Amino acid sequence: MSSHLSKVWFKVTDLQVASGRGCRVTTIDGTEYLDFAAGIAVNSTGHSHPKVVEAIATQAGRFIHAQANVFTHDLLEPLAARLAELAPGDIDTFFFANSGAEITEASVKLAKQVTGRPNVIVFGGSFHGRTHLTMAMTTSKTVYRSGHAPLPSGIFVAPFPDPLAADEDTQVAAALAGLDHLLATMTAPSETAAMILEPVLGEGGYIVAPPAFIAGVVERCRRHDILFIADEVQSGFGRTGTMFAVEQLGVEPDVICMAKGIASGFPFAALGTRRALDDRWPTGSHGGTYGGNPMGCAAALATIDVMTAPGFLENVRDRGDQLRDGLRQLQAQHDGLRQVRGLGLMVASVFDDPARVSAVAQHCLRDGRLILMSAGTAGTALRWMPPLVVTAAEIDEALHAFGAAVKATA
Repeated sequence: MSSHLSKVWFKVTDLQVASGRGCRVTTIDGTEYLDFAAGIAVNSTGHSHPKVVEAIATQAGRFIHAQANVFTHDLLEPLAARLAELAPGDIDTFFFANSGAEITEASVKLAKQVTGRPNVIVFGGSFHGRTHLTMAMTTSKTVYRSGHAPLPSGIFVAPFPDPLAADEDTQVAAALAGLDHLLATMTAPSETAAMILEPVLGEGGYIVAPPAFIAGVVERCRRHDILFIADEVQSGFGRTGTMFAVEQLGVEPDVICMAKGIASGFPFAALGTRRALDDRWPTGSHGGTYGGNPMGCAAALATIDVMTAPGFLENVRDRGDQLRDGLRQLQAQHDGLRQVRGLGLMVASVFDDPARVSAVAQHCLRDGRLILMSAGTAGTALRWMPPLVVTAAEIDEALHAFGAAVKATA
């Protein structure tokens, strides 16, 4: 059977799905799978959460699209106010778009307008998107950039500490020294608008930024009046057990990028900053046709209601502990499983061989009906990103399938 679909999408599975509910998807032939990919950490409240479904359906009967330049619909301000309650530090002002790449690019445009400076510093292992600018900011794999050069200029890459090194303090010191060298040799502080960092590297392998490292980055930003942008597209909205990962790392960003889990799968993204910085973003210098879509706002508000209910984030932390404990027990039994890392339900199991990762993922899919995805520059990490509503029984089920796969591929 011929297809009219583009082949540019990389496929994790060939499953043809008919429906999803909670942590499970059902294929057109009726087979059920445990989905621990969750739309690449997007389906935060699971597939088709009833509160989110109801909110979208109700809003669709009122307005499907009320363009923000033309109208101010009645969910824009309530969502911004809700986000202001949840956002770290004194972030209180929000711009809406549709995707992580869009909002990350918007953060750079804001930083350039605020500072009047041309350059941006990113960090090794980063993933910030697939537009031309965000490709230039992405360093986790060449496949995201290959064949698209020339990419925009003004992007400089600083080192990120090696998570597999034995001495974290030495790695942090070396990475910060590399950042200082970059500021001294390639992009002067007076020419650097922002440093943008994922508090937990996503495509780079689910690597948590050491607290001393991220503190050192922020200290240099403050010293040189450089904006610090936290890219929490993947780590935000409860994924790490707190609403945002920076809450656990002791820093406050000037700008924060939000997407993925913000609306449980409805395309939506938000940039958060302080009013004083937003006031320096000239009216009309940025925008977008679909940003602030009313159905997206409804989905985001419903998602926030679910996530802020008593016990929700506690469950994320408890299930994350359960998952890491189970993975570490397996690590003790299998030499090829080198490391278990992550926060909350943003967890990686790291192998010594990318071929093993592929074999384990295929075995989980085929024999365990468990969907997992790889990550990392070398492809040696299997990432665990189940819906945040996952139960203890589902974690146990996934660990059983994973354990069988690790044993079978040894």
